[in-house]
Amino acid sequence: MLRKWLNAGFMEKSVFYATQEGVPQGSVCSPVLANLVLDGLEKQLRERYPKGTDGSRRAKVNLIRYCDDFIITGSSKELLEQEVRPLVETFLRERGLALSPEKTKITPISHGFDFLGQHLRKYQGKLLIKPSPKNVQAFLGNVRAIIKRHPQATAGQLIAQLNPVIRGWANYHCHVVSKATFVSVDHAIFWALWQWAKRRHPKKARRWVKDKYFHSIHERHWVFCGEGLSQTENPQSLQLFTAAKVPIQRHVKIRGEANPYDPQWELYFEARLGVKMAQNLQGKRALLHLWQEQNGNCPICNQKITSLTGWHRHHIIWRSKGGTDHAANRVLLHPHCHQQVHYQGLEVVKPRPRTGV
Repeated sequence: MLRKWLNAGFMEKSVFYATQEGVPQGSVCSPVLANLVLDGLEKQLRERYPKGTDGSRRAKVNLIRYCDDFIITGSSKELLEQEVRPLVETFLRERGLALSPEKTKITPISHGFDFLGQHLRKYQGKLLIKPSPKNVQAFLGNVRAIIKRHPQATAGQLIAQLNPVIRGWANYHCHVVSKATFVSVDHAIFWALWQWAKRRHPKKARRWVKDKYFHSIHERHWVFCGEGLSQTENPQSLQLFTAAKVPIQRHVKIRGEANPYDPQWELYFEARLGVKMAQNLQGKRALLHLWQEQNGNCPICNQKITSLTGWHRHHIIWRSKGGTDHAANRVLLHPHCHQQVHYQGLEVVKPRPRTGV
C-alpha cells in the first residue's frame, strides 16, 4: 500500500505529475515513512533488554517516539553511550539513515531536555513537564508579529486573528504543568496590545486608551475587547482569549493493546468517550439531551439516573460492529446495568421521550 501511495503521483492546477523519486520535506508522507523505518527499533531494544528481567529493570531502557523524533531513557550515561547508541546507529545505518549530531545528546534528567516543544526535567526527584522556553518565545514572537502586521486593524479584527493562535497553543500544552506559563504569556500579550493601542492614539491620554480598548467584564478587568462579525455576518462584541482560561487536564494514555474493532474493548472505549464528553460543554449538552430523551431513567432497570448512581454511555449497536457515535445510537445506563448488558448479552432499546399530558 505504501509503495502504491509513493508512486501515485500528484495533481497541481489540474496537471498530473508522476512521482519517480523523492519525498517533499514536511509532507504527510514524511511521518509515515519515519514511523515505518523506526518501527523495529523498540523490538530490538526489548530483545537486548527483555521486559520484566532484573537487567531490564536496572538498565531502565525505554523508547518514546513521535515521527522521526525519539527519546531513549537509560540508567546511566555510560550505558547509553556504550550500548544503546551503537545499537541505534547500527539499526539506522542498515536503513540508510544516521543520527543527527546537532540534535542528538545525552543528558541527565536532572538537567532536563526539550521534546516536542516541552521541557522535561526532574526537580528533587519529581518529574515536571512544562512548555519549553524556546517554544514560549517562538509563540510570543508569532503573536507580536501578528500585532505588528495589523497596525491599522480594528480591535475586533485583531482579536479575530489572535484568538485561534492563543487557543491552539494553550490547548497543546494544557496536559502538562502550564498554569504559571499561561499566566506569564497572557501578561506578555497584554503589554504587546497595550503598546499597539498607544501607538494608534499617540495624542490621547492613557485613561482614554484604556476606556476604549480595555473593559471590565464580570470580575475580570483590563479585558481587550472590540467589535467584530459573527459567522452570520452580524456585529458582535469580541474579547481576547486568554491562555489562563484553559483548564489543566491530565492526559490519560490509551492502552497499546486496545483495539476499537474488538468487541472485548467496547467497554474501555465507551469509558474513554464518556470522560472526553464530560470535559467539554458540547459533551455536557449531549449528556443532558440523552438524559432528557429517556426521561432520566435507565432503560434496563427503569430507575432514575442521578449524580449519586452515576452513569455510563452505551452504544446500542456496538462500534466494533459498525455502530456510530450519534445520539440515536447511544443511551445512558447505570454502571452495574451496563456491565450486565455486556456480560449477559442483554438487548437495549432506546426509550421514547415522554410527550405532553
